[in-house]
Amino acid sequence: MTKEKIVLAYSGGLDTSIILKWLQVERNYDVVAFTADLGQGDEVEQARVKALNTGAVNAYALDLKEEFIKDFVFPMMRSSALYEGYYLLGTSIARPLIAKHMVEIAEKEGAVAVSHGATGKGNDQVRFELTAFALKPDIKTVAPWREWDFKGRSDLEAFAHEHNIPVPTTKKDPWSTDANMLHISYEGGVLEDPWSEPPSHMFKLTVNPEDAPDTPEYVEIEFVAGDPVAINGEKLSPAQLLEKANQVAGAHGVGRVDLVENRFVGMKSRGVYETPGGTLLYHARRAVESLALDREVLHQRDQLSPKYAELVYNGFWYAPEREALQVYFDHVAQRVTGTARIKLYKGNATVVGRKSPYSLYDKELVTFEADSVYNQADAAAFIKLNALRLRVLNRVNSK
Repeated sequence: MTKEKIVLAYSGGLDTSIILKWLQVERNYDVVAFTADLGQGDEVEQARVKALNTGAVNAYALDLKEEFIKDFVFPMMRSSALYEGYYLLGTSIARPLIAKHMVEIAEKEGAVAVSHGATGKGNDQVRFELTAFALKPDIKTVAPWREWDFKGRSDLEAFAHEHNIPVPTTKKDPWSTDANMLHISYEGGVLEDPWSEPPSHMFKLTVNPEDAPDTPEYVEIEFVAGDPVAINGEKLSPAQLLEKANQVAGAHGVGRVDLVENRFVGMKSRGVYETPGGTLLYHARRAVESLALDREVLHQRDQLSPKYAELVYNGFWYAPEREALQVYFDHVAQRVTGTARIKLYKGNATVVGRKSPYSLYDKELVTFEADSVYNQADAAAFIKLNALRLRVLNRVNSK
C-alpha cells in the first residue's frame, strides 16, 4: 500500500533528524524534507544530503534569501516594527516564508501533511501552523514535540543510535540558536537565568563592543519609497544590502539585544539576539522619516507599529488584519526617500545626518535668528486655546 507523504521543515540538526525517522517509523509516512536557505551557508546542502541518507523520499534545499528580504523583511521594516520595544523579529518573520514553501512543496508532492521541529512551549509551532492553515485549510499538521514520549536530549540520542542517525560528538553549546540573514537568536540553557550575563564567546555576527575599533566609521544608507537601496552609494539587491549592513554594523558590535519577552503561548522567556544590519537600517530609516513624514502621520504610524509587530510575532502574517496594516504602512513609506548618515562606534549606531527630497524641515521657520515667516506673538492665542479645557477643569475641581 502506498504511504501518505508528509513535508518536514528540516534543518539537519538532532531534533529534525530524529523527527524525520520518527515520522517514518511511528507514523508510517513517506517524508519529504525541506530546508530553506536563508543565509546559513554550506549547511543547507549538507542537510539535504543528510535527509536523503536518513530515509527521506525526496529532499528540497531552496535558496530563498532574496525572497526573504524583499518580500518579508523589507515590508516588515516599513512598519518600523519592534516587539516589546526591542526585538526586531528576526525569527518571527522567517517562519511564514518557510511554512509557505512547505505548503507549496506539499501540493507539488501530493503530501497530506506538514511537520516541524518546534516544541509545544514556543511560538514557532503557532507561526508554522497558522501559516499552513491560512494557505491550505485542509492540510494536516504533525508536531512531534507535542506527541512523542521522548523527555530530553538523552532519549533523542538513544533513538538516533538505534536508527544509525549521525549525532554530533562535540559538546553541545549550552543554548539553542536560530540563524538567518536578519539575525541570530540564542535561548535556553545557561540563558534561562535572566540575571546571568550571556557568555562573551556566544556571539557570531558582532564583535564585543569593547573590542570594536577605537575609530568610528561613518556609513550612508539610501532609501527609496521606504526600502534601503544602497550603502555608501553602492546599489545592492535586498539580500546583498542586508549582508553588507551586517558586515559593517557587526564589525562595530552593533545590534545586540538581551530581552525577557512574552511568548504568545503565555509564558515569559529570555532571548538574546544579534541583528547588526537590521539595527543599522532601523535607525537609518527613522532618520529619513523624521524629515519626510508629517507629524500626525508619523505619530499614527508609530501607534500602529506595535500591533503590527505583535501580529508578526504571534504568527499572523497571512491574516487579513496584517495585510490591511501593510497597505497603510506601504502608503506612508512612499515618502520615505532619502539618505541617512550613521556613526558606528563600539556598539552604537548614532544618526549624525539625514536628507530627503521630501523633507518638511524648513530652516527659515525653525531658526533662532530673525525671520519673516513666523510671528511669535501668534503662539499666545494658540496656548490660550489649548489651555481652555485645563482651566475649566481646575475651576470645577476647586469648588
